[in-house]
Amino acid sequence: MRAPRRPAGTVYRGREGMWSWVLHRITGTAIYFFLLVHILDTALVRLSPEAYNAVINTYKTPIMGLGEAGLVAAIGFHALNGLRIILIDFWSVGTKYHRAMFWIVILLWVVLLAAFLPRHLMHVFGG
Repeated sequence: MRAPRRPAGTVYRGREGMWSWVLHRITGTAIYFFLLVHILDTALVRLSPEAYNAVINTYKTPIMGLGEAGLVAAIGFHALNGLRIILIDFWSVGTKYHRAMFWIVILLWVVLLAAFLPRHLMHVFGG
């Protein structure tokens, strides 16, 4: 018995298009929650400068340094994939090259992280 055929015209279904979609939503949600926390902790300065300073001091820990690295990774992927999505939407042959563009995004993202992470992690861990 043959496997059922995929509906014609679908880009997703477990390939690059689906993973791009999933990662774009995850990174977007993570960035949203970071911004929410950032707005709330910055608002503390109006309520209590001491509380604000206490929160800012917690950001100087290695765990938060790793969180910053994750934030940069999320923003980098989200931005590059956003450009890919714009190309797919507005370039007449964008859907034809969506897989190649996904791998270009991944390559550029890895290069971005390779440039950022060593310096950042040396700063985080005191090197």
